[in-house]
Amino acid sequence: MEKILFIQTGTGIDVHGQDVTKASIRAVEDAIYGNSMPGIAKSLPDQRIENMKVNVRLAVPLDRDNLNVEKVKDIIPYGTVTVDVTDGGMATSSGIILEDKQDDNDLMYIVNAAVEVGY
Repeated sequence: MEKILFIQTGTGIDVHGQDVTKASIRAVEDAIYGNSMPGIAKSLPDQRIENMKVNVRLAVPLDRDNLNVEKVKDIIPYGTVTVDVTDGGMATSSGIILEDKQDDNDLMYIVNAAVEVGY
């Protein structure tokens, strides 16, 4: 990305099921769904929303290989989307194992996201 115009951060948690994709999607939603960028097109090359680039940075605690990056990309409504994944976030005890929630253990996954918008 040549120029970053906007950055927002978010946190997502999967309390039961140990699903790193679900926690990542929730982190990105937390970052983007409280924002509006009404003047963004005017700041992009040729003033076209199609020229927007979005980079999603995720810090995930465990199961990085189980992360479905395409599902994360699908929640970004506009632009060309890339996803960078790094170690981070947190895995901590939920205090209980619930088999009906597909828990393999008592861990909850907490993912941090930074969503960068620019061109």
